[in-house]
Amino acid sequence: MLTLNAKIRKEIGKKTKSIKKQGKIPAVVYGPGVKSVSIEVDYEEFRKIFSQTGESSLVSLKIEGDSKERPVLIHEIQHDYVTDKFIHIDFYQASMKQEVEVAIPIIFEGISLAVKDLGGTLVKEIQEIKVKALPQNLPHDVKIDISVLNTFEDEIFVKDLKFSSDVKVLKGLDEIVAKVIPQTKIEEELEEPIEEKVEDVEKVVKEKKEEEVVDDKEPEIKPTERKAQ
Repeated sequence: MLTLNAKIRKEIGKKTKSIKKQGKIPAVVYGPGVKSVSIEVDYEEFRKIFSQTGESSLVSLKIEGDSKERPVLIHEIQHDYVTDKFIHIDFYQASMKQEVEVAIPIIFEGISLAVKDLGGTLVKEIQEIKVKALPQNLPHDVKIDISVLNTFEDEIFVKDLKFSSDVKVLKGLDEIVAKVIPQTKIEEELEEPIEEKVEDVEKVVKEKKEEEVVDDKEPEIKPTERKAQ
């Protein structure tokens, strides 16, 4: 388990701007039976750890002043809309005896002959899958070999993904994960004209106008309410 260092954070709200300028990320730790704690972590240190763990592997959080390290999951990350940099992190301190639900990324490996020899296009219907397990049993990812896709009829299903018996898959086993479709099918879909029924458009316009009329009406005030005014 990788260790991430942290310090108690006193600045909150708009005051966290000074923390970010120092190369730190404001964060919070919470969990069942755990008092919420505001902390800060080093930007580069977190970036490196997150690249290895993602949101499905435990991280040992070492907060300055705490006698024990905390097993946490990187539960939620907020990004800057312009730079896409991390601006806030939620760490979930998991109970090692309580199962949690997380989304596991699917890693596609190998070469599909349907793509290589037949000129098809790989379609990834599902790129992550939700599972449930004890925190210590959560996999970082799940790998699937697409070399089994030799024709346009071949498909990979959720039931083909390999997990240990400690992990429960929270998705239909017969749902398609990946397949290969011919290029002609893609071209046909792109060329297909978008048709809208005139009556459907008129209905939407009519409903919109009715809503505007209702919104413009002055709300009815009962006699008792007028008296109070």
